[in-house]
Amino acid sequence: MAEVLVYVDHVDGAVRKPTLELLTLARRIGEPVAVHLGAGADAAAPTLAEYGAVKVLAADAPEFADYLVVPKVDALQAACEAVSPATVLLPSSAEGKEIGARLALRLGSGIITDAVDLEAGDEGPVATQSVFAAAFTTKSRVSKGTPVITVKPNSAAPEAAAAAGAVEQLSVSFGALATGTKVVSRTQRESSGRPELTEAAIVVSGGRGVGGAENFNVVESLADSLGAAVGASRAAVDAGWYPHTSQVGQTGKTVSPQLYIAAGISGAIQHRAGMQTSKTIVAVNKDAEAPIFDLVDYGVVGDLFEVVPQLTEEVKSRKG
Repeated sequence: MAEVLVYVDHVDGAVRKPTLELLTLARRIGEPVAVHLGAGADAAAPTLAEYGAVKVLAADAPEFADYLVVPKVDALQAACEAVSPATVLLPSSAEGKEIGARLALRLGSGIITDAVDLEAGDEGPVATQSVFAAAFTTKSRVSKGTPVITVKPNSAAPEAAAAAGAVEQLSVSFGALATGTKVVSRTQRESSGRPELTEAAIVVSGGRGVGGAENFNVVESLADSLGAAVGASRAAVDAGWYPHTSQVGQTGKTVSPQLYIAAGISGAIQHRAGMQTSKTIVAVNKDAEAPIFDLVDYGVVGDLFEVVPQLTEEVKSRKG
């Protein structure tokens, strides 16, 4: 069976959930080979093996941390030369898409970004994408070279399938461009204790109907009861009610959780583009004609300040 390279997204060896999803998808089209760059490969190997990695190609060098994406592209190119994979899979983060684009250019291959599903095909893997502000679903494949595909978080449920996961050292020679852009400082982002927005299985978002920054605690309380991330519409962000890092939409972040709850959001096309691929969508809005209701699986016409607190209490009581 053909081997499929999976780029490992990790924090010092702690493997992030999108990588486990990629390993699950990779098993549909071949044998997953994980590529772990930076420190912590030995710590990550058991988790990677648990989710199907037949082996782990590991490389550690200061260039991976001290410079931007080019050293990682050099390493993935070396991995491709060592393995001759059928496909290369990366998470659809900003970094993942930049690495994927640069790698595809070097390999003379095509790239598919923001896939939401993956299946085996007679002429190579077939990727499903949501395009044109999620108004259409397409299926496509790369027709030249080794396909490079980036996959949105929450596109697949991680499924364990134990494999060997033996760690092998990957030899990497860095090119002249690898040290062209140096990281000169880092500032640790303050943690809210909630999941990362783009990776969360549940997202609760507030919009213009929340009415002000002081009222977002209603949205946060529901999110915390569900173990969810908190998002916001552009209107709420532009009004200064919530940070720009939490904006969901065409000019913000794209999310694809198992459950998306929209509170006080009208459902403009720009917002829908950022959350339309969510598996289940619930909306609370007092305007029965709001466009969001054309999209949802479940809609509640009512005052969010009455509905959402009741929902929060019901979630807490069922948990208790």
